[in-house]
Amino acid sequence: MSIKAYSIDLKQFLEFSHNNFNKQVICDYIAFLHNIFKPKTVKRKIATLKALTHYLMIEDIIDTNPFSKIETAFREPILLPKTIPISIIKDILAAAYTAFSSASSEYSKKTAARDIAVLELLFATGARVSEICSLKSTSISLTNYIIKFYGKGSKERIIQIENVNVRSAVDNYRKMFEEEINSTGFFFVNRLHKRLTEQSVRAMINKYAAITNSGMHITPHMFRHSFATL
Repeated sequence: MSIKAYSIDLKQFLEFSHNNFNKQVICDYIAFLHNIFKPKTVKRKIATLKALTHYLMIEDIIDTNPFSKIETAFREPILLPKTIPISIIKDILAAAYTAFSSASSEYSKKTAARDIAVLELLFATGARVSEICSLKSTSISLTNYIIKFYGKGSKERIIQIENVNVRSAVDNYRKMFEEEINSTGFFFVNRLHKRLTEQSVRAMINKYAAITNSGMHITPHMFRHSFATL
């Protein structure tokens, strides 16, 4: 907790309590906090007040701890992960396929092919964006369409691609980028012939999401949650 935040919390309690420091004032203050702040903020402000109480006890400014008979524990609400409606996912993929079919240059066509493969794999496998970007060419077999992802803690996860559209997207990308893939060792590469970055994937998603006019802020992680629920 920063000194600035600590000072703000103490000033707020001082204004509320009018220099009174007892069980009832603290209970009223906690109720007040719950009415206007989110649970994480409430917990921080209560922690500030407990730290102040500890200091007052150590310095013999107060004789008893008013928190000793106050129940301050509470559960934070569980926030369900955000997902993307299937209709928007279809629109995003459609926008990428349209970009491929209408590409006016070889560079644009290759870029769109890569985008399609990345988007298809994000949704079809539930992989993290970091796993997609760090995927080595040796970790994906286009003979049996098996992919080895290495996630958190270097845990290996093997996924087989069953969807024919995803297989076709990956095959098409591999043919168009074979030279770059062989030279870098990574499956997904950027225009500089280096590993595709997580930032590039986020920008890619934002680009196609903007085309759909969904009005929804979409992150790569939302593809993962959508895969799990759909």
